[in-house]
Amino acid sequence: MDDMTDDKILARASAIGPRRVIGVGTMGGLGLLLLWLAVMQPPANPLWLVFLIVLGVAALWVAQHMWRVTARELVLTEEALTDSSGAVIARMADVVKVDRGAFALKPSNGFALMLSEPGPRAWHPGLWWRTGRRVAVGGVTAARDTKPMADIISVLVMRRNGDLPPEE
Repeated sequence: MDDMTDDKILARASAIGPRRVIGVGTMGGLGLLLLWLAVMQPPANPLWLVFLIVLGVAALWVAQHMWRVTARELVLTEEALTDSSGAVIARMADVVKVDRGAFALKPSNGFALMLSEPGPRAWHPGLWWRTGRRVAVGGVTAARDTKPMADIISVLVMRRNGDLPPEE
């Protein structure tokens, strides 16, 4: 990453092995099951056969994409939340709210951010996704990493809004 030193990094989060394997394995297993079903018990209607094959191939593509993406690490600095590839997930200046509630639209072991400005759509299954003003982080990440990260972002937002005294 560009000149980012460890003393500027506030938090890190990454996928944990067992959750990563289970997530990718489930998606890959679904793809293989759908393709096996298309070959071993082909439906009478050719449209259903095409549907099974397309869905099976799509599930396998998602599994391999998820495997590659979950090798990355999320990095939080005072300026932005990025991943280890350098992609900016959310700039802290744009974060309006952090949502970690039980009924929030967020991944497992994760949190959602509401931004003041919409960003381009992005989908990194198991790690993070963004649609418009909403960013969701988590999935195959460890709660021990994402919970403190969400807390730090909340504090940064409250400090910026003047709800907390400045750091001494």
